[in-house]
Amino acid sequence: MSSTQHGPRVIVALDYASAAEALVFAQRLDPARCRVKVGKELFTVAGPALVEQLVGRGFDLFLDLKYHDIPNTVASACKSAAGLGAWMINVHASGGRTMMQAAREALAGLVRPPKLIAVTVLTSLGAEDLRETGQNEAPEVLVERLARLAAASGMDGVVCSAQEAPRLRAACGPDFCLVTPGIRLADAAQDDQKRIVTPQAAIAGGADYLVVGRPITRAADPLAVLDRINADIAAALA
Repeated sequence: MSSTQHGPRVIVALDYASAAEALVFAQRLDPARCRVKVGKELFTVAGPALVEQLVGRGFDLFLDLKYHDIPNTVASACKSAAGLGAWMINVHASGGRTMMQAAREALAGLVRPPKLIAVTVLTSLGAEDLRETGQNEAPEVLVERLARLAAASGMDGVVCSAQEAPRLRAACGPDFCLVTPGIRLADAAQDDQKRIVTPQAAIAGGADYLVVGRPITRAADPLAVLDRINADIAAALA
């Protein structure tokens, strides 16, 4: 477990189709008990204004846009995201060393730069999916290779499956930030995630932050589910 991580470890994925829906749901959450994530669908429809509104309500916000482009474009995008007040932003590690270094340099002069993490392998991709794209390495091998590249390129951490967290913690050290989607309570549906882990197992395996969407956002009592997950995390940390 990284010694440099503090505050809520659950990041609630606000996977809604409109700003209005996201803001209504966010009113049911507590910034002291979770952080929030805005991804491509919501950002495309709602834009920067929603990010600023959520930040203004006290939430640490993970702007999950997975930048992957030429280095100068990614660097400019990261600087713009930082200007919105994002707490965490991400790029694709497969964009390469030069691109990641450009992103890092773009944030270097900021007083409060966001955490800059890299995406290794999307959790929706299994071994067969990767083979179809020409990647013949096992998912866990490819994930470690990209994580090591991200660390060498100045990233603060990576997004990875919690199943790979122990391996990456060993490979990249105690202060490398591991953000894990695909988190499900033991009795929850898998939805479209192929590599999933329970909250307690993810934290025990070395994850720093857990991205949780539908198990919370579709719950009749979202705060009750959030509190249950936070209790599982506390048990794992103890």
